[in-house]
Amino acid sequence: MSVDWLGFGYAAFVALGGAVGYIRKGSKVSLIAGLFFGLMAAYGAYWVTHDPRDIKISLFTAFILTIVMGVRFKRTKKLMPAGIVAGLSLLMILRLILLLV
Repeated sequence: MSVDWLGFGYAAFVALGGAVGYIRKGSKVSLIAGLFFGLMAAYGAYWVTHDPRDIKISLFTAFILTIVMGVRFKRTKKLMPAGIVAGLSLLMILRLILLLV
């Protein structure tokens, strides 16, 4: 059994992004959303660690973040943070699908 380090790193990045949004802008919504989605991504990585074919939670989390942050990026045209999170989430979706192949 190998640990899903990429999944846990993605989860930490998302949670850290929410914390940075709170520190820089004072956005409680950013903090709550970042921590919630970071925890969901970590929970998904935990399940992928135990069974590499159990990608449901990780895939759902990455999919929601891709949609939400992609729409936000399209609206604001700001690469940081919306474009980066949307791009990383899309890469995470592709990685998870490749785990099934």
